[in-house]
Amino acid sequence: MSRSTTKVLYISGEISPFVRMTSLADFMASFPQAMEDACCEARIMMPKYGVINDRKFRLHDVLRLADIEVCSREKADLLNVKVTALPSSKIQTYFLYNEKFFKRSGLFVDASPGVDFKGSLERVVFFNAGVFETLQRLGWKPDIIHCHDWYAGLVPLLLKTLYADNPFFSGIRTVLTMHNMHRQGRYPLKNLSKLLPDQVLEGLDVDDEGFVSLLETAARHADALTIPSARRAAGVRDGEADTFGLSGSLKNEFASIRGISNGLDSRQWNPSTDKLIKKKFDAERPAEKLENKKFLHDELELDFDEAVPLISAVVSLDSYQGCDLLLKALPEIMQEDVRLVLSLYGDRDEMRRIQKLAEEYTGRLAVNIDFSDAFYHQVMASSDIFLMPAERENGAMQHFFAFSYGAVPVAYSGAGAVDSLVDVTSSGDGSGFLFERYVPEALVAKITEAVELYGDQEKWVALTAANMSKDTSWTESAAAYCEVYQELCPGT
Repeated sequence: MSRSTTKVLYISGEISPFVRMTSLADFMASFPQAMEDACCEARIMMPKYGVINDRKFRLHDVLRLADIEVCSREKADLLNVKVTALPSSKIQTYFLYNEKFFKRSGLFVDASPGVDFKGSLERVVFFNAGVFETLQRLGWKPDIIHCHDWYAGLVPLLLKTLYADNPFFSGIRTVLTMHNMHRQGRYPLKNLSKLLPDQVLEGLDVDDEGFVSLLETAARHADALTIPSARRAAGVRDGEADTFGLSGSLKNEFASIRGISNGLDSRQWNPSTDKLIKKKFDAERPAEKLENKKFLHDELELDFDEAVPLISAVVSLDSYQGCDLLLKALPEIMQEDVRLVLSLYGDRDEMRRIQKLAEEYTGRLAVNIDFSDAFYHQVMASSDIFLMPAERENGAMQHFFAFSYGAVPVAYSGAGAVDSLVDVTSSGDGSGFLFERYVPEALVAKITEAVELYGDQEKWVALTAANMSKDTSWTESAAAYCEVYQELCPGT
């Protein structure tokens, strides 16, 4: 496939470092660049949320993309577009904006109660339709629109209905990657009926409760389906994996779903070149990693002891990300001789409540609520053990970050990391620790095993060195996605 002629538009509701709620943000931070390196011309569209700092990320208005009319069933709203380059790349990233829909803080879901914000459906419809109107005004026609999760759930259907007779969109194919199958964007049909024209409504599947799943809608109408886990894809095809109610209605579509693992962009995540950490290091210079560990202890006012492992977790307050599990396990974790750093993002009031827990463990526990890309990198560079407590993450990537930065992951076996994470206890050449039951006791037991192994520094150094030498690049996975694109657009 020729990289210069195959044009792919990537659509996502979150991209790091602009905004992050799930592992999808980490995925989108590097995936488009990996694909552009491999086989295509890439561009990105996402919503311009009120929480995104224009100055920090150098967003600027595009005059020729101002006041674009986006029509719903009964009214029209104006769309404006800001643009910047995806960090560590030159990929154009377009931010679709309307003050009425996106000025407020938060994304589509309120992280604290875990429910959709009021008016989130209107935002979704506006954003999805806005993609097409922006493309027309821009005059850039992609060969493929690659959608990610339910935020872009209406795009494949809109292409086949509302925009089917528009010659500008003729021949465009769609791909859906399902990162988080449990987040489906379920809304009452009666609400959708107020926003979408009849020809679009006819393409929706309504469940027995009168609800429509936007993720199911996307899967039904997309030309190709992928999931970022080979193991998970096999389970979906065989009907053995939990698909949160989608298997029955999408049996035919799931029969051809492909599992393609994630990768790591070493331009963004490489401790030997990382400008965001205190001291650069690699497997040959472990002493410099220790300098990072000392630095973070000082920054967070933790008591430093080289013999005591630093454990960390970077988690959202989203109900499936594992923060609740961590908090339930916290008293037992703190019975170990460890230092613990929790970096949280989500509802500010809830994060402040959790932050107060550090007062009970002065010098041993720090809770950071000012999440940033720089802090994320510094935590990875400083940690000995990295916790991944998420219950439902098909496309987990944090273990790749941990591998590269010499931190050993502890993760739930039911989440996506299990594809490339082998339990140390069950295998002599393992790469981390996996707990099988999603209960606090199981998490604590694996943390205890990790702490005990840390006490044997000869084995620990061998483990981290082996992890740091792993090939976690996008090369093979990007080639697999290129095959998907080639099958859909063989002439490009």
